[in-house]
Amino acid sequence: MSDTATLPPQAELKPANELAAASETRWSDESAAYRQARTELLAEEISLRRQIQRVADKRRALPPGPVAKDYRFLDDQGRELGLIDLFGAHDTLFTYFWMFGPERERPCPMCTSFVGSLDIPAPDIEQRLALAIVGRSPVARQLAVARERGWDHLRFYQTVGDDFARDWGALTDGDDGVDEGAAVLVWQRDGERARLFWAAEGGFETADPGFDPHLAPDPTPLWNLLDMTPGGRSPGWYPKLEY
Repeated sequence: MSDTATLPPQAELKPANELAAASETRWSDESAAYRQARTELLAEEISLRRQIQRVADKRRALPPGPVAKDYRFLDDQGRELGLIDLFGAHDTLFTYFWMFGPERERPCPMCTSFVGSLDIPAPDIEQRLALAIVGRSPVARQLAVARERGWDHLRFYQTVGDDFARDWGALTDGDDGVDEGAAVLVWQRDGERARLFWAAEGGFETADPGFDPHLAPDPTPLWNLLDMTPGGRSPGWYPKLEY
């Protein structure tokens, strides 16, 4: 199935429990209780897969989003570029604003974990869309962290001013000064303009009890892998820059 295929109507799909029961996978020495529970779980996984595909269909069906301002950025050569320039030859642009403002001694560890997960597949991603990592610190400072982490494929940009960060919720005024957050933003080319296609939304007001806010599906491989383990997402545990 291609990445833009639409899931058939529910009535045309076999029930998830039937597909799960048809699976021929068996493990040596597994108990009957394990197999029954695993098959029931497989049915849930198939249902989740279908729900993820339906959400992707709804995302692609969004009406045109707002037209972006002429935000300005600096690249690694010090050249000033507009948001539309970051598209390159593509019609779609994925930007990740990470928490690495000039007031920070080091970047946010969670942001760093996510950015790192984009570096290796960046050449594959850029076959289909443009990818830009954006921060408030000078590009040279961002690249120093990239080289330290062994990243070689990502393009980094510095925002010119704070309009981009403020307009898209990544920079707000708090009780103790400026609060910096992260922002996942997907843009669509509209002639010589850029329109917002989709952005991650929600904060602690949309989080379920016991969980930090996160997307569904979660784009961070770290959390997805931990979800496959007995311990899961340990409450209060976060990645660090050094161990």
